[in-house]
Amino acid sequence: MKKILRRALLALAALVGALVLVFAGYVGYLQLQYYRIEDGLVLEVADPPTETLEANEEYTAVTCNLGFGAYGPEYSFFMDTGTMADGTPTQGLYGKARSQEDVLANTTAALDALSELDADLLLLQEVDYDSHRSWFVDQRQMALDAFPGYGSIWGQNFHSGYLAYPLTDHHGAVNAGLLTLTRWAATEGVRRSYPVDESFFVKFTDLDRCFTVLYLPVEGAEGQLALIHSHMSAYDEGGTVRARQLELLCSAMEEEYEKGNYVIVGGDFNHALHGTEHAFSSQQQFPGWVQTLTDADLPEHFAFVEADNGFAVPTCRGADIPYTPGVNYTTVVDGFIVSDNVTAAAENIDADFAFSDHNPVALTFRLAA
Repeated sequence: MKKILRRALLALAALVGALVLVFAGYVGYLQLQYYRIEDGLVLEVADPPTETLEANEEYTAVTCNLGFGAYGPEYSFFMDTGTMADGTPTQGLYGKARSQEDVLANTTAALDALSELDADLLLLQEVDYDSHRSWFVDQRQMALDAFPGYGSIWGQNFHSGYLAYPLTDHHGAVNAGLLTLTRWAATEGVRRSYPVDESFFVKFTDLDRCFTVLYLPVEGAEGQLALIHSHMSAYDEGGTVRARQLELLCSAMEEEYEKGNYVIVGGDFNHALHGTEHAFSSQQQFPGWVQTLTDADLPEHFAFVEADNGFAVPTCRGADIPYTPGVNYTTVVDGFIVSDNVTAAAENIDADFAFSDHNPVALTFRLAA
């Protein structure tokens, strides 16, 4: 009996040792894969159009988070958590899209909806290529094909080694970013690296957050349009990282304005915007991830463009449970900021979260002469 027990203990010790070695090797692999993209990286404008923007003319821009093609109404994401009104905790199920067919269907539906809006400028977030979580669908190329004749810049904001979590549905290796499309002439772009949480383990799972700046000449004006495309952090308890990101963003906005440029900032702010944190009824408690942003958080000369229907149509749903209207927590996290030399109006597009956990937002704007 003692010999049997001893052998069992030795076998258990060997198994534990092997698991420790595997885990240590995996952490080493992630560390070798990890890097941050340099700040201030110059981005080439691919296929730039030749026709130039003009002051006092009306143009349109649209922002939309594609959610890597995963977020149909039935989808929930494992990193999203919440609480039902009765106190029941909730957490999403999936680490990647449920199937390649889902990614293709959701991406196609999103691009079809965006095409109908016929925008001059498009700001798309969570656009994947060569990624496990989106079943290797090249969403970037799909978007470029859907908008022929547009110029583009690409800002990479997720590049990871193979992420073996959750254990039941691995997120895998990911390549994703911000795709900005323009129907009008643009000279160059710049990628700015946001501060992120670089604590151990967290740095392997968070995005390499960034914003991009695309410069578009304006005929008859001394300045140009600085179009800033942003995607701020989401899973940031207490909002401390987002506060540092906002500081950098505001600094860049001020710098562009002081140059005499027009400034438009669009994207996914991952904050409840201009008082919409309690705007929509749901059967869930107020979630801990929600931080707020208002004009008071912005520099002088800048303001959010509150959508005319912003208290009727949300732009983001909680993804801790599948989507049912009136059940999930919803708010407005997507939209635009403009400088005071830009006049603008916005509309939240009611896509009812059919192809993403976000709805698009459309901006109509004029650049003052």
